[in-house]
Amino acid sequence: MNYFYVFFLGFFFSFIGSIPPGTLNVSILQMALQGKTGIATRFALAVAIVEYPYAWIGVQFEYWLTSSPMVVSNFQLIAAIVMTSIGIFNLIPSKPDSGVAKKFNESGFRRGLLLSVLNPMAIPYWMGFTAYLKAEGWINLSTTGLLHSYVLGTSVGAMALLSLVIFYAKKLAPYVQGSKWIKIIPGLVLLSLGLYAFAKYLMN
Repeated sequence: MNYFYVFFLGFFFSFIGSIPPGTLNVSILQMALQGKTGIATRFALAVAIVEYPYAWIGVQFEYWLTSSPMVVSNFQLIAAIVMTSIGIFNLIPSKPDSGVAKKFNESGFRRGLLLSVLNPMAIPYWMGFTAYLKAEGWINLSTTGLLHSYVLGTSVGAMALLSLVIFYAKKLAPYVQGSKWIKIIPGLVLLSLGLYAFAKYLMN
């Protein structure tokens, strides 16, 4: 298994995982719409940097979880449950963001860093995804180089998506702020992966 392959997996799932509207990407969109491209870019860079250690922590938790004999014997089933749950979570309508995003929309790198650190949802996300990818035999993080290639991919994937949000801010605004499909499509992708894992488990 080569470094580029695990990098691509981290990149792809980070990219689609960053699509559903949340405090971070909506804050970046608001800045870009106000013409504050530089501030939005620094904010996005901070988000991408924090993604790296959070993804690494998620992988370490996955190692710890799968060291249990009971988990190992039911690895594929657990991964299917986790992936399906993440997909369903993405399909549930979210409540409007609090005023936190508005308070920080005048800030750049340091504010982006703080908001990202206070939003550690990446840890369970990457814990679940890594378990799923391993259960399906799609990834192997047995060396330090492979692990860091994967984690780097998650960081670059987040930056790529947020950069597109900044670049296409005016075109994306109606979809991010009003369309349900922007959240439903990633949720359906994740749910499909979970159902695929269930099907493989039941056929074994």
